[in-house]
Amino acid sequence: MADERRLIARAQSGDTGAFRELVERHQARAYTLALRILRSTPDAEEVAQDAFVRVWTALSGFRGESSFSTWLYRIVARRAFDRAQVLKNRRAREQPDEPFTQHVAPEQDDDALRAAKLQKLVQDLTPAQRAVVTLYYYEGRSVEEVANVLGMPENTVKTHLLRARAALRASWTHTMRDES
Repeated sequence: MADERRLIARAQSGDTGAFRELVERHQARAYTLALRILRSTPDAEEVAQDAFVRVWTALSGFRGESSFSTWLYRIVARRAFDRAQVLKNRRAREQPDEPFTQHVAPEQDDDALRAAKLQKLVQDLTPAQRAVVTLYYYEGRSVEEVANVLGMPENTVKTHLLRARAALRASWTHTMRDES
């Protein structure tokens, strides 16, 4: 933590090497969060890159009231939500030529198949629900931390978790019933 504070201080004074190290430390998680919200590799890469550009330009204003990762992930999430809205509006104007189908290799075991099915169901959640589920379940953050990262009230995070669990439960039940 002290090492990261030193890097932040150096980056705030214009040290691009220190900022590069901060980016390297956090880029995988920033990209993963954007990918889980957007479900598109190119869009997630663009959002993560844009978020780091915004961090660089706003770094002088970072006061350390929250951790650097919380501050960064809030920026990533907001940029991803904005991008998701743009994509939603674009999709409303365009019709896809053919539906997406997922092919699973026959050698995958039952656990891998269940994990792939669950991941597909998570992708069908709203962007906010995907972000909350990702941070809470995949990254192991508390409700309070998720609220800080996403800039939402804790009760809103709890509501998104409740609705996401209900949607996943219903979808899972429907999927299992169809396979029987």
